Amino acid sequence: MKTPTQTPASGQLQAPESLKETGFNTPQMRRILASSFIGSAIEFYDFILYATAASLVFNKVFFTNLDPAVAVFASFATLAVGYLARPIGGIVFGHFGDKLGRKGVLITSMLMMGIATTLIGLLPTTAQVGMLAPVALIVLRVVQGLAVGGEWGGAMLMALEHAPKERRGFAASFANMGGPAGAVLATLAVSAVSVLPNNQFLSWGWRIPFLISIALIAIGLVIRLKVSESPLFLALENNAEEKKIPIMEVLTKYPVSVIKGTIVGMSSYTVQGLMTVWAISFVVDSAGMDRTAVLNVKAIGAALTVVGIWFAARYSDKLGRRPVMFAGIIVGAVMALPIMWMLELGELWLFALALFVANGIIQAAIFGPFGAFSAELFPTRIRYTGASLVYQLSSTLGAGFTPMIISGLVLASGGSLWLTGAVWAGTFVLAGLCLLTVKEGRDQDLTAENI
Repeated sequence: MKTPTQTPASGQLQAPESLKETGFNTPQMRRILASSFIGSAIEFYDFILYATAASLVFNKVFFTNLDPAVAVFASFATLAVGYLARPIGGIVFGHFGDKLGRKGVLITSMLMMGIATTLIGLLPTTAQVGMLAPVALIVLRVVQGLAVGGEWGGAMLMALEHAPKERRGFAASFANMGGPAGAVLATLAVSAVSVLPNNQFLSWGWRIPFLISIALIAIGLVIRLKVSESPLFLALENNAEEKKIPIMEVLTKYPVSVIKGTIVGMSSYTVQGLMTVWAISFVVDSAGMDRTAVLNVKAIGAALTVVGIWFAARYSDKLGRRPVMFAGIIVGAVMALPIMWMLELGELWLFALALFVANGIIQAAIFGPFGAFSAELFPTRIRYTGASLVYQLSSTLGAGFTPMIISGLVLASGGSLWLTGAVWAGTFVLAGLCLLTVKEGRDQDLTAENI
């Protein structure tokens, strides 16, 4: 591949010649998209596996001798700790991704994730080693959070920065599609072992999906090692100017972009935290639905999210990021209370319908273009840090705290879900207002020094 160069007179990075000449459908581009999708799916398999276990297992294994409601809250609190680590991971890995390159950072984050997940599967219980067990669980969850904090930005940018301008949204979405694909794998893995008798499931069955991670990580590393570095980053390396500290430039020159992008992204992640974490615990423990059936519904919902992201991203290249995302936000605001009502009725088919609408339509429409949307807010020299910070803050504030917040809202409303629906609708309204004030990025020139 011909190395792109800087044009001093214009202050722009020249577009990669290989992409000008051969377009999107090349062996190299297909390899990059596969790496983005598979690598992201593997990392999010590990990360979301923890969320599923937090809903069904950890309150019974690591937080014993507590009131059941308190144990669930404590389990979700460890989930939130991982989300708190994600922005830190985004900043740290983003710094090195902007300074040293995207590829090496992706390999490092994958190794960290695989080791942490495997060790969770080997942890002794509180009954065996006392408080050391939940403390070790929290430490490993932090490592997971740091690792996934660096994953998405690199995987998304490797695809986006190799892609031609007219296909950027679609290319960036492969990292986004990897998330729900990983959720499908994680949910099916837990579902498979959930058919065991309850004592065996809680004793050793839940550990199997965590131990499988080591094989998946090995596959991901083989794929990722074969991918070439981002051409826009290589062009940036030829720039003789001294590189500043990326996070400082992001926070001093682009604070409004960070704030608005985060609020927009929170709408998608609020759906995820509410429907794929908290709601699972609610319908199994409170509504008495069959655990395996609920997990299978969740897996189908995640698969529909992949399909929805595919279409939303493609249309974002034709219509723009804002129109597609805004449509999802409007549907989310309108459907918030009806979805809560469907959950309250306690019927499996209504839970499935609510989940499919929430994930397959609302979340997918927002999340599909979100990779390109967040990347187009920042120039190449700080894009890894900036986009990662927006994405990870969105996930932390949206999904990380949602299960705990919803648990508190349900207690405050005496078990009713109307307050949850109202707060959810308000989140979407705020996100929609922020989105309307952000410049459309579909036609943005990513080779420009300033955006």
